[in-house]
Amino acid sequence: MLSSKRALTFGAGALASALALAACSSGNVSTDSGSGGGDAGGKVTLNLATVNNGQMKDMEKLKTEYESANPGTTVNFQVMEEGDLRAAVTADVASGAGQYDVVTIGAYETPQWGANGWLVDLTDSLKSDSSYDVDDILPPVRDVNTYDNKLFAVPFYGESSILMYNKDVLSKAGVTLGDSPTWQEVADAAKKVNSADMSGICMRGKPGWGDLFAPLTTVIQTFGGNWYDDQWNATVDTPEWKEAVTFYKTMLDTSGEKDPVSYSFNECLTALKEGKAAMWADASVAASMLEADDSPVKGKMGYAHMPVNKTQQSGWLWSWNLAIPSSTKNKDAALKFVKWATSKDYIKLVGQKIGWSNVPPGSRTSTYEIPEYKEAAAAYAPITLDVMSSVNPKQPGVNPQGWVGIQYVSIPEFQDVGNQCAQLVADYIAGRGSVDDALAKCQSLAQAAGDKHKS
Repeated sequence: MLSSKRALTFGAGALASALALAACSSGNVSTDSGSGGGDAGGKVTLNLATVNNGQMKDMEKLKTEYESANPGTTVNFQVMEEGDLRAAVTADVASGAGQYDVVTIGAYETPQWGANGWLVDLTDSLKSDSSYDVDDILPPVRDVNTYDNKLFAVPFYGESSILMYNKDVLSKAGVTLGDSPTWQEVADAAKKVNSADMSGICMRGKPGWGDLFAPLTTVIQTFGGNWYDDQWNATVDTPEWKEAVTFYKTMLDTSGEKDPVSYSFNECLTALKEGKAAMWADASVAASMLEADDSPVKGKMGYAHMPVNKTQQSGWLWSWNLAIPSSTKNKDAALKFVKWATSKDYIKLVGQKIGWSNVPPGSRTSTYEIPEYKEAAAAYAPITLDVMSSVNPKQPGVNPQGWVGIQYVSIPEFQDVGNQCAQLVADYIAGRGSVDDALAKCQSLAQAAGDKHKS
């Protein structure tokens, strides 16, 4: 996955900014005697850093079940927005500060951090526990969390990306979409249903490689572009990128939210639920929230493969995972909690306590064999599995690429490059700059990073 030994270390700029953010946020983390490794009475406080989304909030709600079954253990959640989480956790594990005992990280970070020795190797502990059944984890998400045949994190949930749309709204406008629409078909549909009260489509525009560039990179790839060729030459300032980025902006200008650069996952989810948006192309995990018992649009949604242009598929492959930093002083307690939160029993607990539509998807094969889940997730579970099985992280676009990954490039420098380029493109989307200027500057940033991997 990584092109050279140099790819296993993060750039000084990324680490410096992450360290600064972590220092600012450290006051929110427990620092009592229990958080370091237990007091004289054997009490342990596990500090868990996680992302602010519905699935993780459900885990926080259910932590009392774990604490009741494990007297003396307290699990302290620190919930952050995606960008803040990445910066804070990167700083912690890279410096060995030991601020967190369990961290939520993505498929992008896991193999790199495992190679650096920043994470506990979970392989033997999980394989030796037959009740955990590590082989039940879906192979694609197990593979992206593996480095050198060692498992350094386990998926809390896995996902691809799909198109979600309000069937009633499209039907009233006389719009029909197939299971595999093109982006032009989606843009045309969005324009037809767009109104003063409802945007035709909501898409991420918030700056960040995990925000705007998550869906936009897949648009670029299906339009024929990518970050690099197979020789690590940057290919950003190209006609394919310009066509894709211009298309994205035009679609949002015509049918999107009034201020798209303030929208990411949570904002678009809310817009769809509240009837303020008709369509949304984003993470497949959102379907479980749209079909939850308390969702106003439950039963009203349709689901399709991510729109395409020149490729047959354009969905991403991602997982949010639980990992244990090597710097933890509570390794055994952390491992016990991680196994609980990613187990078959936890999935059933979510279904029974919160609702079967809220079950973390895309992590275990057995989830899709639970009768209650099959019934609750009938609208979206089959297409989620289909998309996750169909995407190709080795070559998601038109041309071969020198790394494994779809909506990201698996080199450490990408975190910085992606964030800076996303800001440039967000400025263009907001009307604060030109597409040519944004792509020219992004080309320079990408090439500087690519040059480090040409050897």
